[in-house]
Amino acid sequence: MYSEEIQFRRSPKAPFDRRTYAFLIDFVVVWIISSLITNIFLEFLIFTLLWLILRVIIVDKNKGQSLGRWAMDLKIVDVQFNRLPPLLNLTKREGIIAIGAFLMMIAFKINFQDFLLMILFATPLVLDGLTVFTDDQYNQAFHDRISGTIITQTKRGFSLDLRLKKLFREARKTWQKNRRKYK
Repeated sequence: MYSEEIQFRRSPKAPFDRRTYAFLIDFVVVWIISSLITNIFLEFLIFTLLWLILRVIIVDKNKGQSLGRWAMDLKIVDVQFNRLPPLLNLTKREGIIAIGAFLMMIAFKINFQDFLLMILFATPLVLDGLTVFTDDQYNQAFHDRISGTIITQTKRGFSLDLRLKKLFREARKTWQKNRRKYK
């Protein structure tokens, strides 16, 4: 047990913002495809199926990274063994998130028509995500604690957030340079 704790101290914890961006990338991809269905029950089935493909099967085949986690340089690992979690743990984890994500999709569809109902549907996912702040050691959300997983940073990925920051920095410098030039 002691050697595992030492090992995880060396693995950088995933910041909340990067976890959120990774989730949003995966969520938007699944949401766009599944929202093409008009029947709510069929939509839930398609949403869940796509969610499990993107967040379980692809993660299993891609060494712990979904599309969003790859874009944000994150990966999911088993707390106990510091390796890719078993399929059952991944499915349990993503089943919990899929329910919250689907409810969030319904909240977005309500689109401020009934604000209280919108908040009610969004609450499970928000509370699940905010539990990250109650775990100083691993930054585990509720779904991570249930499935025995953590999200860690990795060098393998696309670094989308860092690339966008660099792009905006360069664009700002160019804009300021051009602004000074024409004054």
